[in-house]
Amino acid sequence: MKAGLKERYDKTLKDELRKQFSYPNIMQVPRVEKVILNIGMGEAIGNAKAMDAAAQDLATITGQRPIVTKSRRAISNFRLRVGMPIGLKVTLRGERMWHFLEKLVTVALPRIRDFQGVPDRSFDGRGNFSLGLKEQLVFPEIDYDKIDRLRGLEVTIVTTARTDEEGRALLRGLGMPFRTVTAER
Repeated sequence: MKAGLKERYDKTLKDELRKQFSYPNIMQVPRVEKVILNIGMGEAIGNAKAMDAAAQDLATITGQRPIVTKSRRAISNFRLRVGMPIGLKVTLRGERMWHFLEKLVTVALPRIRDFQGVPDRSFDGRGNFSLGLKEQLVFPEIDYDKIDRLRGLEVTIVTTARTDEEGRALLRGLGMPFRTVTAER
């Protein structure tokens, strides 16, 4: 088996990050804790079958069955009541998380048309990174002929980093293709 992302993290990246941020203890080195994939399904209010199709796509991408997220409030303008299904969510940890991250970085992101790199401003202030994808077709497991419509999904990478700088260094070391800053037009 080729050297995976976890192996690269354990063998080289941990030591590089420890030197870069001069941590006295190896346990302080930032690591990826979990990856959360989320699909908002506002269309599920009028179309119950859409939720099944999206759940199938998410399960195919991650290898794990998604859970249904339900509304907490009623919003009459959207014909939304408390407890209605409005989204799908998958939390990946361990081996599945590393496999998904590797697939995201090496296969899915390069398949995006006119890809310039991911924006490095999408950190939350605590080292966690969120990335929105416009369509699920960037993943090779999804068959174009079998999807009913294009759906976007949000990928959140939760790290143990305390600052955005530490989180950025961790993800850059794992191969995340951040956009290089150029002069604004």
